[in-house]
Amino acid sequence: MLNIQCLNKIAEAGLAQLPSDRYQLTDQTADADAILVRSADLKELVFPSKLKVIARAGAGTNNIPISRCSEAGIVVFNTPGANANAVKELVLGALVLSCRPVIPAVNWIASLGIDPQITQRTEKEKSRFVGTELKGKTLGVIGLGAIGIQIANLAVALEMRVIGYDPYISVDAAWKLSREVQHEEKLESVLKKADFITLHVPQNAKTQNMINAEALALMKNKAVLLNFARGGLVEESAVVTALAEKQLRRYITDFPSPQLAGQSGVTIIPHLGASTEEAEENCAVMAVQELIDYLENGNIRHSVNLPDVVMERSGQARICCFHRNVPNMLAHISGMFSKKGINIENLVNRSQGDYAYTLLDVDTAEVERIAAELQEQEDILRVRPLF
Repeated sequence: MLNIQCLNKIAEAGLAQLPSDRYQLTDQTADADAILVRSADLKELVFPSKLKVIARAGAGTNNIPISRCSEAGIVVFNTPGANANAVKELVLGALVLSCRPVIPAVNWIASLGIDPQITQRTEKEKSRFVGTELKGKTLGVIGLGAIGIQIANLAVALEMRVIGYDPYISVDAAWKLSREVQHEEKLESVLKKADFITLHVPQNAKTQNMINAEALALMKNKAVLLNFARGGLVEESAVVTALAEKQLRRYITDFPSPQLAGQSGVTIIPHLGASTEEAEENCAVMAVQELIDYLENGNIRHSVNLPDVVMERSGQARICCFHRNVPNMLAHISGMFSKKGINIENLVNRSQGDYAYTLLDVDTAEVERIAAELQEQEDILRVRPLF
């Protein structure tokens, strides 16, 4: 029986995927073989030696210490695309709010209370809330992953001109992107051309504060900036200055902060991007399925610290080996099986940065001893035999 700990509320549709004869929930981290998490901060959490996998029911993994997990041989999964539609729809709402003053107009109506002359006053004063239209404007999409692509395609349908930037766009993603989207090779080109800019990249060392004073200075006068990816992508002090100087027309973000609260020109949404019933279920189901496939078959799909490694089962046993990406490691691993006269029926090895993962299917079930020997080898972080 494998123990699963949920550090946040996980949608029942996801937990229902766990076969009750093989999995049980625990509230003790020390007993956990796997952790399911959404927003809980794991950076100070002490991981037990038996912990094999962490699955994040969502895309961002800033709350998980990825490097520490890798050194402990813990695979970390996320669920890219599972909440894409929810975020796309909220970004659409933000685009509308950025050019139509709906919120102040609604607040004004509410301030009138029960006014017998409300109809007449509305007709007389509604000109105070004239906006602009999205049609014909240029939207710059920075990051063409699962969410960015959907937003770009939606904007095309709204008859906007769409330009996108993503130096790492995958072949699969490119196939899903409308041919009407113009792909820019430089971020600066998007910043200079767009009336609206929306961010859809992960937050890491390279993207932290990517929208800073220098980037804002390149943007069109009175452009609109939308951030539904991660708060740290934007240098907030620079945004406040740009708004005060009328360089930036509006900043709409899904990430509240003390520096932005109450600032003129800032619309703050309380991190609702993935807060729909459908998105929460999609993320939970996807996270649990990733977790099960890894625990039972050693397969990896959508890991943030290892590449995708998927192999059909064959042979009598499977060895799953999480190791550092160093020279001759694959030869060393396969050589240990050869010396013991164990035939390798199938093998796959993939690497990502400093780490690599090897799956081996062998023709005998007598592998526990060699698995233990492999675990003692230098640069091998975790070995799991599966039967």
